[in-house]
Amino acid sequence: SKTSNIFLKNIHIKINQNPHFSKFSPSPLSMKQFLDFGSINACEKTSFVFLRQELPVRLSNIMKEINLLPDRLLTTPSVQMVQSWYIQSLMEILHFLDKNPDDHRVLGEFVDALVTIRNRHNDVVPTMAQGIIEYKEAFPQDVVTNQNIQYFLDRFYMSRISIRMLINQHTLIFDGTTNPVHPNTIGSIDPHCQVGDVVQDAFHSAKMLCDQYYLRSPDLVLQEMNKKSNHPISIVYVPSHLYHMLFELFKNAMRATIETHESSNNLPPIQVLVSLGGEDMSIKVSDRGGGVAFRRIENLFSYLYSTAPAPQIGEHTRPPLAGFGYGLPISRLYAKYFQGDLQLYTMEGYGTDAVIYLKALSTDSIERLPVYNKTALKNYKVSQEADDWCVPSKEPLDLSSYKVAKAK
Repeated sequence: SKTSNIFLKNIHIKINQNPHFSKFSPSPLSMKQFLDFGSINACEKTSFVFLRQELPVRLSNIMKEINLLPDRLLTTPSVQMVQSWYIQSLMEILHFLDKNPDDHRVLGEFVDALVTIRNRHNDVVPTMAQGIIEYKEAFPQDVVTNQNIQYFLDRFYMSRISIRMLINQHTLIFDGTTNPVHPNTIGSIDPHCQVGDVVQDAFHSAKMLCDQYYLRSPDLVLQEMNKKSNHPISIVYVPSHLYHMLFELFKNAMRATIETHESSNNLPPIQVLVSLGGEDMSIKVSDRGGGVAFRRIENLFSYLYSTAPAPQIGEHTRPPLAGFGYGLPISRLYAKYFQGDLQLYTMEGYGTDAVIYLKALSTDSIERLPVYNKTALKNYKVSQEADDWCVPSKEPLDLSSYKVAKAK
């Protein structure tokens, strides 16, 4: 509506006139810092004083980048809605800047405000995806704009993961209760995350979906290689992040396996190898689902390529093993968030290996955060330049006519 647009514009002017927080770089925390703070030095006042500064810095940095999106995307109703959520959340946190950290009521109000903000942002990913769909339907695509949008969304969703991490840590540690399901967790972090257990959980959830939809599913073969001891592999990690990545990989592997072997009575199992070394903890998920063509690998991580078939938000009729197509790119961000990665190795005609790389040591697991600066700005101003590699012609070259032309 016109009124809400005017309101947004006024708030924008306010924020742009006072770019105080976007001038600061976010402060990345290591898994060990999260852990130490949550268990040894858990002081609600310290966390409050840190977050009322750090959250506006992270929000402001990414809000600066939202404004660099192409106008045609920025003006879609969905992106406008996401932007309004961010503005509202920023204003609500700024409200606490001059509050007294020694006042228990203030600390209680802050926890409530964070819970409200987290709930408000629950649908950011599907709403942003809807905005991309609205944009794609209305405007012709060009390579440069698509690159800019891909660059932005990677940074935007990574920023969102980090903001939710901070909010979850504070609200879970200071709401005065322990988690009955995981009593040993520090906020959302498990200091002894049993990787094999998370693999099993994610596999069984994907299997249930697969059985519902296809009436059958492949089995799991799980193997662990622990260089350090004979014990099951465990690391300091956020189980929900690991579950998210594995669940996505299992859904993809199951669907590919069943569709490739639909005429066969026996489905080849999905094989998982978990390996712990000195620096890395790696998880390889291998399927025999026919693989994909090599040239399509990057497309699987593209937000613009893979919003197919576009589900409506809240729609329950879509196949449970497919969605916005954001599963893989966002899973890769979860892996990268603490300095890991997620990579696909595929053999078309046979199958795919997906490998999650995570840091074995909590001191190496440090947040990877986007920062708004001149380098970021440059990435939004990328223009289409001539490629310095020849682009192969789609048609085979007719050498006979070429020679004749030369002879003249």
